[in-house]
Amino acid sequence: MALPGAAHPQWLRPDFGIAGVGALMSTRAGGVSRGALAELNLGTAVGDDADAVAENRRRFARALGGVPIFLSQVHGTRVVRLGAAEAEAAREGAAAIEADACFTTEGGIACVVQIADCLPVLLAAPGQRGVAAAHAGWRGLSAGVLEACATELASASRCELRELQAWLGPCIGPRQFEVGADVLAGFGVDSGQAHPRFVARPQEPGKWLADLAGLAADRLTALGLTTVQADGSCTVEDDSRFFSFRRDRPGFGNSGRLAAAIWIDRRAGR
Repeated sequence: MALPGAAHPQWLRPDFGIAGVGALMSTRAGGVSRGALAELNLGTAVGDDADAVAENRRRFARALGGVPIFLSQVHGTRVVRLGAAEAEAAREGAAAIEADACFTTEGGIACVVQIADCLPVLLAAPGQRGVAAAHAGWRGLSAGVLEACATELASASRCELRELQAWLGPCIGPRQFEVGADVLAGFGVDSGQAHPRFVARPQEPGKWLADLAGLAADRLTALGLTTVQADGSCTVEDDSRFFSFRRDRPGFGNSGRLAAAIWIDRRAGR
């Protein structure tokens, strides 16, 4: 089933500079899915062949330093703690936990979120004390998913919020994310006033271009985080590397899913 030239997945590898903390995000290269979902689609509910997705997930898992635990994401703010029981359930093929963020303080467990335009956010506490992953679309972001995730991670890791590091992955970029007044209202922004993260489109009254990654960075900075890295890539504009729900769905009926993961490897740095 392998596709020509698809033998080697191409990963994005955020560097937190913390011994024993690993992080990775998939691109669409290096899988066995075909057609509009080619190649490394990791989503199980997008109409892809089940065997192809299973093989793609095996390739993803082999690149990680822990058991990947996928969530059932609903654009909410629930945060779950992952441990040995959740890892064992994942190995046995149990149904995914419904949440949009997760964290762990244990080694060998990979916190995973899937995206296809929404923003993946990876967080790491000092040392090997804890890591987290959050799925931040505009609804979850405006409702406080990053605040909830960062607070849970800091508490479990026994550190201050300002000590956390964050990485913001590829997402729909500020030239492509057209929104209506409901999105501005979700962030408490008056549609009649200028805002650095929303640019009005005079040719289309009632529409703005939104900076999703910028809004997330603002939220994290407001919490006190001083280390916030941003990849800056746009999933819509770079169709060779990324799936995009907004770009792909009109023509193909659905889009593949990318995934970002972070884990602790207790063996590292010893």
